Amino acid sequence: MAGIALAQAWKQMSWFYYQYLLVTALYMLEPWEWTAFHSKLVSIVGMALYTRYIFMPQHIMAILHYFEIVQ
Repeated sequence: MAGIALAQAWKQMSWFYYQYLLVTALYMLEPWEWTAFHSKLVSIVGMALYTRYIFMPQHIMAILHYFEIVQ
């Protein structure tokens, strides 16, 4: 049973990866271009997550203070 579920999950993830390659047209890139694209993508996502982690609590607290939800 677990083997079937694992195989089905692997098949689904393979399908999502294939869709990702098609949508971004990465299948047409050379290996160095593929690496450059993913390096930029990972750095942008990393910066967005870091910024959200650092600044969102301050903004949320400012909004709550503005609407006098928190004193």
